[in-house]
Amino acid sequence: MTIIRIAAAGLAIAAAAACTAPTPPRGQASTAAGTVCAAPREVPGAETTTTIDVIEQAYFCILGNYYSGATLDARSLLSAGFAALTQELNRNGRDVPEAGMPALTGDRKTDWTAFEAAYRKTTDQVPDRLRDKLAVVTLEAIVAGLGDNHARWTHDVKRPPDYYDGDGYGLGFLANVNGPQVEGNPGIALPPLFVTTVQGGAAEAARLRPGDIIESVNGSAPFIDGKATPAIAALYPGYPEARPVQLRLLRQSTGRRWSVTLKPGLYQRDLAALQVVTSKLLDDDIAYVRLRGFAPDSANRAFKAISRLRTGRPLSGVVLDLRGNGGGSPVEATRLVSAFGHGKVTAYQCTVDGKCETSRTDDTVELFNLPLMVLTDRSCASACEHFSSAVKDLRLGRLVGTRTAGVISGPSQPYLLSNNTSLSFPAKHHLGPNREVIDRIGVPPDHHVPLTPQDAADGRDPALAKALTLLNK
Repeated sequence: MTIIRIAAAGLAIAAAAACTAPTPPRGQASTAAGTVCAAPREVPGAETTTTIDVIEQAYFCILGNYYSGATLDARSLLSAGFAALTQELNRNGRDVPEAGMPALTGDRKTDWTAFEAAYRKTTDQVPDRLRDKLAVVTLEAIVAGLGDNHARWTHDVKRPPDYYDGDGYGLGFLANVNGPQVEGNPGIALPPLFVTTVQGGAAEAARLRPGDIIESVNGSAPFIDGKATPAIAALYPGYPEARPVQLRLLRQSTGRRWSVTLKPGLYQRDLAALQVVTSKLLDDDIAYVRLRGFAPDSANRAFKAISRLRTGRPLSGVVLDLRGNGGGSPVEATRLVSAFGHGKVTAYQCTVDGKCETSRTDDTVELFNLPLMVLTDRSCASACEHFSSAVKDLRLGRLVGTRTAGVISGPSQPYLLSNNTSLSFPAKHHLGPNREVIDRIGVPPDHHVPLTPQDAADGRDPALAKALTLLNK
């Protein structure tokens, strides 16, 4: 499972069963609607133009295969799509008399026919370039209308010129409120907004430091009445977005306030920060393992790291640092849990009518039989939350830090559309071992130890310090 736009490439999910889009309600079936909506079996060809036929294929694919596709009111998706279409017309100064939302009845096929007719009447009156853009924003809005953090349409993927594997793009820093969090579950963000890590690029050139408080973004407050505002999203531009971002900053240690303008760009990242698994020995007998994602084979790499630290010495415990872990494979999450407990259910994957499949520990994995502390934060999402909830519910260890992201609607499955773009969404929803909903709620820590701006400025790690104290008791 993944969040948001940065985790799609990390999915390691078995190929989904093919789903055939229902026959469209027109007398002559379109090519798109008659095309099988299935999991990609090979690298797709070059992306082609998004058209109304592609939108139709996606619409019926969602209704036939999404978690609540059988029960959701499809009118909400069509309304969202048409609203986006008219907004884009207005932005381009090309509104047309025919761009009115048709009456919808609740019958999915009849409503699609009405929607398509209104769509075609509208888009036939605009230039080709705008017509292509209208199709894109319409389909984006239909997918967004699901309100699901694991539903996305992947298209028009580009990389910056001179990109090298591992490079970063953006302003060159991370804040305590991250990009996927802002998009997927903004209600969990807490003030103040401050720099946690300087990675390079414009932030490094401007000499930003961890702990610097961001008082405004492009002149707007990041929080109003304690609630996150859309201004925070500007901190995480994706290529090819290149508009400069103006920040108003406060450095508490000196009282200095100043403004700086950062231009997004490509920058080289620290190679050590790109390693999925890193490890070290703490206090001579505690294995510390940081896992930045649940990539394929990451569980085995974590096992090897702990085993090596254990060679020639007894260990008194393990600290697994999952802060910033955006997720990945639920299989890897389950395997990692299995090193700390056997014979357990780690999660349930449930259909909309309440029929659930169980994810169980892999009891072929050797147990470590060591006390476990898990460090979590608001960037621990998806498969990271699968692992964290299993540890907490099954009492395999204790969580230290802050509540997880609450971005785990269900394991996302990809479907190939006829223009060689990818539509992905869950067919089932995730529940924790106690059958609790985690999506949009997160997993609460056993010991709440948040990072403060002063901690970041001083290089202190209070959550790790607390975990070590608990293990040494």
